[in-house]
Parts: sequence; structure tokens; C-alpha cells
Amino acid sequence: MLGVLGGMGPMATVDFMGKVVRNTPAARDQDHLQMVVCSAANIPDRTAAILGEGPDPLPAMVDALRRLEAAGVTCVAIPCNTAHHWHAALQAMTPVRVLHIVDAVAEMLTESDGGGLGVLATSGTVEAGIYQERLAHRGITCRMPDAAGQAEVMRAIRLVKAGQLAEATEILRAQAMALVSTGCRQVVMACTEIPVALAAEEGALRTVLVDATEALARACVRTCMASAHDSATSLAA
Repeated sequence: MLGVLGGMGPMATVDFMGKVVRNTPAARDQDHLQMVVCSAANIPDRTAAILGEGPDPLPAMVDALRRLEAAGVTCVAIPCNTAHHWHAALQAMTPVRVLHIVDAVAEMLTESDGGGLGVLATSGTVEAGIYQERLAHRGITCRMPDAAGQAEVMRAIRLVKAGQLAEATEILRAQAMALVSTGCRQVVMACTEIPVALAAEEGALRTVLVDATEALARACVRTCMASAHDSATSLAA
């Protein structure tokens, strides 16, 4: 059973759940994954914490994790990229597997790294090196917007959280195109608010965008279905 440690933010959590459903090969209700969702919107701002401007979100994240454990989940997904700064700490506190969103993204990458991988993310994700450090082990370098561009990305993310999608879409489209213009062949939407704003994007830009939320959803489906298969095989034996 999949546990979703969500609420960061609530709209992104709903987007993630929809992608889990759409990526599950199912012909009837009973073929879908069982999910328990903790939309813990009370978790303090992750970027503020990383930048030393807000309280530590880990205690509230652990509380949400304990609720999921009590519900009997067998794996956990966190549909918030910045929250993965605390992935290792959370994993150390539970025997339940906590999937990592960057590993899921790596499975979706198709282009070579010649021009660097573009990454649109919160300033907390960038500052913590969540993508840079984990992808460096795979020989992939990351390229982020410049300071002015990063400020615009953060403004767009806040607009999405406030439900102002139209303005956010224009900002994020421009920042994605700016990364493409520097030679990036793929651009990761590495904040779960960003795919919400660019959901209707079409044309050439759509072909280069990598949706981290989609990647995590696919990884959850693969993991849960493999676990279900292993359990069925064990019972049959």
C-alpha cells in the first residue's frame, strides 16, 4: 500500500495522486493501487528552513510519516522535491522504503548531458544541491537559472500555491526556454507546483520538459506492482 506524505503543497499532492492513477495499468477499481494520503499542510516551509529563515520541518514530516506507518503502508512517496533534503533522515527513522524523487527522474532522462540538464526548482532545492549531488553520481551536470531567473521561478511557485496559474505559466515558460537557449536538451520541472502550471504546455517546449511528479508516480506504480507480484508468488509457493 502506497503512503503519500503530502500537503507540500496540497494542489501538488492531488496532481501526484492523479498521475499515480493514470500510470496504473488497470481495467477496474480493484486493479489500482491502495493509497493512504497524509496531506500535512502544517509542515513548515522547506525552502525557508534550508535558507535559515524558518523552522525545521522535519518534526512535522516525521509526525506525518508515523501516521502513514500506523496505516500499514509498504512504501512512501513525498511529492515535494525540496522535502527530499530530509530524505536520508526520514529513511533512517523507518523500515518502510521512502522513494527518492531524483532517482525516479533519472529513470526518465533520455538525452545526453552535453549541454547540461536544466532544472527549475525552489531556491531551497537548488541551495541544498538535491539534484546536483544525486545526479552527479550518474555523470549528469545540472544547470539552473541565473539569480534573476531563480527569483522569477520562486515568484511563479508562490503564484501556483495561491491559485494564480496564468501568470505563473508565463513566467515558468520563459525560464524553461531560457535554459533551453543555453544548450539544455531537457529541463526538469523539479518542483511539484511547476507541472501544475505547465500542464497544458504544447509544442516544442513540451518535448523537452521532464515532469518530476510524473516520474515519482511511475516509480510508485512500478514499486507497488512489483511488491504485489512478489507477494502473490510467495503465497502461491
